This record gives sequence, structure tokens and C-alpha cells, in this order.
Amino acid sequence: MRSALSSLTLRGRAFVAAGVTAIACAVVFGQESLTRVGVLVVALPLVAALVVSRRRHDPAVSRTVWPRLLRAGESARIDLAISSDRRRADGPLLVEDTLPYALGSRPRFVLQGLGQQWERTVHYPVRSDIRGRFEVGPLTVRITDPFGLVERRRQIGGTAELVVTPRVLPLPAIPLSGGWQGAGEHRPQAFASGSAEDVSVREYRRGDDLRRVHWRSSARIGDLMVRREEQPWEAHATVLIDNRLHAHRGQGPASSFESAVVAAASVVVHLEKHGYAVQLATATGAAADGSEQALRALAVLDLTAAPTLDTGWSGDQARGGVVVAVLGAHVAGDTKALRRIRHDAGAALAVALDVEQWSAARTSNGPAAAAAPLLAIGWRAAGVGPRDRLDAAWRDLGRAPSRGGMRP
Repeated sequence: MRSALSSLTLRGRAFVAAGVTAIACAVVFGQESLTRVGVLVVALPLVAALVVSRRRHDPAVSRTVWPRLLRAGESARIDLAISSDRRRADGPLLVEDTLPYALGSRPRFVLQGLGQQWERTVHYPVRSDIRGRFEVGPLTVRITDPFGLVERRRQIGGTAELVVTPRVLPLPAIPLSGGWQGAGEHRPQAFASGSAEDVSVREYRRGDDLRRVHWRSSARIGDLMVRREEQPWEAHATVLIDNRLHAHRGQGPASSFESAVVAAASVVVHLEKHGYAVQLATATGAAADGSEQALRALAVLDLTAAPTLDTGWSGDQARGGVVVAVLGAHVAGDTKALRRIRHDAGAALAVALDVEQWSAARTSNGPAAAAAPLLAIGWRAAGVGPRDRLDAAWRDLGRAPSRGGMRP
């Protein structure tokens, strides 16, 4: 009964208050007919509350998010399929989906005309201007009586995940060298016409070109052997983002760290678009391989209290590859780590954020001063402030002398 009374709406509570008042007045003034009216007014919301509380059946909910991965500023669509297999008709239902504040206001739908074993599908858009991983759901169903005296709320269904990656800015093509590594069966070589030991061979596979059959090896081994394909060469790149707390200034979406995340995401997408196999590295080490996983990692990346840059990823994985670093404030202890990365990389480029322009003090010496420590140790670097264009800084990185390479 306590649960039923707690579900009374403002109208229902007003009915109860009016009925009790009518009964009290009837007792004081001796009006028997007024007593019957008061009892009827009190009983109506109580009966409605009892009836609504006995509706134990919850509809089934299926939620689909499309797409599950989108960029900040883009929209996604949520599809809700709500159904019931009851043999009795349901009254009107008011459904409300649960959304994080960043995705907008909670959508509400009124489902009417629900017969036996009904099913309804509703859609609504969501949009976020900030990155992150968000949980959509569960669904809140509000059950009311026909007079609007009682309302019960139940949460049904599970949740769905929506990942919002950082904004991506278009970047121009610039000349880069380095980054090319082999990834095939063996390194290219000239096949000799001599013995089988002069070539690299493997067993014949269905569909192999018969012109690649190495007959001497086949005769010696007793099975068809073919020359291995030449190794396809693949460009490798690592995007390093400095996510150390002491390296950034500002708070929230207007901080230098959020600008660094946007810059790193833009470089990841740009390099992947131009044929590079990209990995993401943070101040605490390698974070993700591939552009999609890198964007997912950037969507939830947060600041860390690490004092120095971890260079454990720099070595065999990045040796000879292209390294693009998005760095915050430079401290003396960073020089050793940056020298090692530069030594291992085929090409080392840096977007140096002039983070002091994001601080309240505004004691900046300019973007050129932010890039100077990197230029001194052999990096190609360009400074960027909050009002500078990333594509212009990227173009500046391409103006440094470069021998050979591609234009990503």
C-alpha cells in the first residue's frame, strides 16, 4: 500500500486531500451525503494505485545505436524496439530513454493503442560535441491510469555503448621520408638460376601461378614448390601524444590538452588515409594499433601524472618509421627521451603546443619558442597556439628539407 500511495500524481494527491477534507466537513456539519462523496473521491485514486501496482509485466526492449563510433559534432541514431507478448491489452505507455547530459535531453514517446502482443519501434537522434564513451539506457517506462491519478516508473532493458571520437581537421599533403618497412614473406631479391638454395620457396597452394613453380626444388623435395612473392612494403607511423598533467594548461574543452587530442586524431586519420599503418603512443607507452583503435583510445584518453615520457615503444616497432609527436610544455627531463625517439625514427615531426597561451597568466614567448627545444635536437617542429591553424602548422612541417619519401 505504501508503494501504491507513493505512485500518486499531483492530481491523485489532490483527490485524496479533497476527499479527506470532504469527509471531515461531513462529520463536522453532519452531512451524510457529503461523506459518500468524500469516500468516492478518496477511493478513486487508491483503487487506481492498486490496479496500476498489480501490472507486473514489463515490455521487452531492444536498443540499436548506429553508428556506435562517431566523431564529435556528428549525429547518431538510436533505434528502440519495444514489444510485449501479453494476451491482455496494455494502456498507454510513456517511455523515456536515459541519456548522458552530453548527448542531449532525454527523448520521450507516448505509445497508445496497444493491443495484445504488440510491438512498436521508435527512433531519435543524438549528438555530442565532446569526445568520450557514453552509456545509453536503460529505458524508463511510465505507467499511468486513464484518469492521470497514478504514475509508476520502471527501468527496463539494458544499455548500449556509444563512442564519440575527437574532431578531425583536414591536413594538406606534405613530403615525408622514412617509414617504409617490409611486411611480406621475405625481402625482395633477385632469383638466381642456380641451385634451390639461391631462392626462397614455399609449398604450392591452390591458385598459385604455375609460372612461379621452382622445378629444381620441386624435384628435390618431391612436391610442387613455388617462389615466394616479393615483400609488399608498408609505411609505418607512430603518433605520440603528450598527455602528462604538468605539460598542459587550461580546463575542460578549452584546454591545451583537448587541442592536443584533436591534433593527434587529425594526424592519425591523415596518415592512415595516405597508406600508413598507424600506432598511437601516449606518455605512458603504446596505446593502440590501427587508426580505429587509436581514435577509440583518444576518445577516452585522460591526463596522467607521469613525470616523463615513456619511450618503451620506440625501438623495433618504430625503428625507421615516421613519428609525429603532439607535445605540451617542454621540460629539461624530456630531452633524453626525445633524443632516443629521434634516433629510432626515420622521420621525426612535432606539433609543439604553446601551452602558456591556454593559461590565465598568458606569459607565452610565442609558438616559435615552444618549437625551439625540438629543433635543437633534430626534430622538424612547428609551434601552435590556440588561435593558430593546425593545417598551417602541418604545412610548415613539410617545408623542411626532405629526401625522397611520399606526400602524406
